[in-house]
Amino acid sequence: MGPRKGGVLDAMRWRIRIRTGILALAGMVLSACAADGTTVYPTAAFAHRVATQDVEICWNCTKLEPGLLRLDGVARNIGGQEVRFLELELDSVDGKDSSPARAAAALPDSVLHINQVSPFHLQLPTRGNEARFDLYYRYYLPPPASVH
Repeated sequence: MGPRKGGVLDAMRWRIRIRTGILALAGMVLSACAADGTTVYPTAAFAHRVATQDVEICWNCTKLEPGLLRLDGVARNIGGQEVRFLELELDSVDGKDSSPARAAAALPDSVLHINQVSPFHLQLPTRGNEARFDLYYRYYLPPPASVH
């Protein structure tokens, strides 16, 4: 014999569903903010963007003080499988094509799941004679699981 419509058990199920929905919504809102309070998504908030079929990298450049360039950005997995060990490197390049300064960082998340976003920060000392700045990144894609 099952519970009656409108019974106590039915009311309890609805309360659990509502609480679960509220927790899921709160989790989505909180996950959109980094620990320092900056929004890490949507990626439209960033001035620069580059992407492959697996990863999208978005960032903003800020000159914090004379002699210091900061990149704040996010990496997002836009592919169909996990991305692992994403690392970024920022190089200053002078007029002679040499790189007098370099900054590197790995994402705080060693594995980016599908559609996951992870923030990054790079700080590079500058001299004022830079012709350009080059941003490099690399990551590992596990081989696809074989189907037998």
